[in-house]
Amino acid sequence: MVWGLYLLNRSGDHSPLILPLTWRTMSNYNINKGIGRTVEFKGLKAQYLFIFAGGLLGVLILVMVMYMAGVNSYVCLLVGAGGASLIIWQTFALNGKYGEYGLMKVGAKKRHPKYIICRRAVHRYLKFTSKSNAL
Repeated sequence: MVWGLYLLNRSGDHSPLILPLTWRTMSNYNINKGIGRTVEFKGLKAQYLFIFAGGLLGVLILVMVMYMAGVNSYVCLLVGAGGASLIIWQTFALNGKYGEYGLMKVGAKKRHPKYIICRRAVHRYLKFTSKSNAL
């Protein structure tokens, strides 16, 4: 356990700088509340956790690429803060609107066909066997 951090001067004629470090306990976050229940963290459930984490990771990578490309740091800071705020806002809005399984239901409904097209004649789908071949 580290209780202090000693920083030495290069010249060596001054006393070292001591930075006291306070002991903090790790905060406990309940991620799963029981067996058979879905994962929940700070109100976000199921797939919204992955949307949240992936969105924030995407914003982080975008800001890093912009910074390495030479964009002004204030612009990078604004894009990062704005993007992260947008991701947080939209994720919690989707979680509140659709709930735990609603977003998957909306996606499944969009992929469900409205009607089935039958291009062949009906007798082609039916198979008739004679009585002698049935046994």
